[in-house]
Amino acid sequence: MIFLSTYTKEFSYNLKLAYPVIIGMVGHTLVGFVDNAMVGQLGTSELAAISLGNSFVFIAMSFGIGFSTAITPLVAESDAKKNINETKNILSNGIITCTILGIILTLLVLIAKPIVFKMGQPIEVVKLAFPYITWVAISLFPLILFQSFKQFSDGLSFTKIAMISTVIANIINVLINYALIYGKFGFPRLELVGAGIGTLVSRLCMVLIIIILIKSNKKINKYIADLFRLKYSPFITKKIFDLGYPSALQMMFEVGFFISGIWVCGIIGTNYQAANQIALNLSTITFMVALGFSVTATIRIGNQKGLNDFINLKRIAISIFLITIIIEILFAIIFILSSNLLPWLYLDDNGSFDVLETVSIASKLLIIVALFQIFDGIQIVAQGALRGIQDVKVPSLICFLCYVVFGIPIMIYLGLYTDLKATGVWIGFLVGLMMASLLLSARFFNKCNLEIKKK
Repeated sequence: MIFLSTYTKEFSYNLKLAYPVIIGMVGHTLVGFVDNAMVGQLGTSELAAISLGNSFVFIAMSFGIGFSTAITPLVAESDAKKNINETKNILSNGIITCTILGIILTLLVLIAKPIVFKMGQPIEVVKLAFPYITWVAISLFPLILFQSFKQFSDGLSFTKIAMISTVIANIINVLINYALIYGKFGFPRLELVGAGIGTLVSRLCMVLIIIILIKSNKKINKYIADLFRLKYSPFITKKIFDLGYPSALQMMFEVGFFISGIWVCGIIGTNYQAANQIALNLSTITFMVALGFSVTATIRIGNQKGLNDFINLKRIAISIFLITIIIEILFAIIFILSSNLLPWLYLDDNGSFDVLETVSIASKLLIIVALFQIFDGIQIVAQGALRGIQDVKVPSLICFLCYVVFGIPIMIYLGLYTDLKATGVWIGFLVGLMMASLLLSARFFNKCNLEIKKK
């Protein structure tokens, strides 16, 4: 027990840092949940359409968010060294790079949008998704700009700022969705387009709110006092880029892995795609808990790296892995016990064949999701830990190997060429995540042990 307490004594501080990140990330996910739940009341085709539309945008979004994560370990390291000028420069150059990247990614999605008609998806689903994509694509710019401020405040361990911004923006999204999807309060009934507009407006609000919160915080407003006098530094920009693009590739490979599953299920059939979306959306909400601990790992490990204390760095990392595994096991139990009930959160029980079949498929998928949770949690915390020691290039290759080289082919074969169908897709997910969790964790602890031996 004494040995275990070496790690469990860190749980309270880990939770203190993680819970605002978790709430904020769950808030991000709830934007999708609200869109799915509200649109799902319109029918399974509409639910499949929002799944397809989001999947088309998510690759670009994941690249932008992944790139922005480079800001957190750099800020955490400079903060541990008490280097105020460097921290300000990281913020300035983070804003500049995220602004440029947000504009580029928005334009790329809008230009590539017609490809959706050539992806082998049901035509009624594509026609519904096409206008929705436009609004969500435009919302990429404020989202990625928001990330520059979020990653900065997270790096300073002020994780509540992004949480508050996201929660308020999510409330705004719910209200706009309700008004525009269903045509309430005198607004026109826009259905999926209304959901897209709600996402855009809420993300614009999110940027304004986080800037106001940072400027009103007496402990960190010194970093943002000259917000409109951004100073470009080639050296800092290169550091952000060197950490950012491999991190972006890691996230893009992982998100692309799951999006491939959405597309495969779309080829199998509309109900399979809708069921997959339910399982994916539920697992994503719980995944945000692990993602919160991943951010905690990046912050705390980044601090210890700045202090050059790899013994405590490893101990803190083990404590974060341990608490994540415990929580993910609890989620696994919940998914098993509630597998027949959770799908009804998304669909109206009208007794139709489509709804009943979708619920039946989703219930089976949630059993696999239960085991999937544990490995998903381990691999994302390992990514965060590696990012904290600024080791991102080899991990990006590991993600490519696990998700693209092995995971996607397994998913395609089992999903399209066996009777497993959507279940086969999720077996592919599970195999890829198991490989990634083992290889990424091994990479991190090997790096730690090598640094400790140098002492």
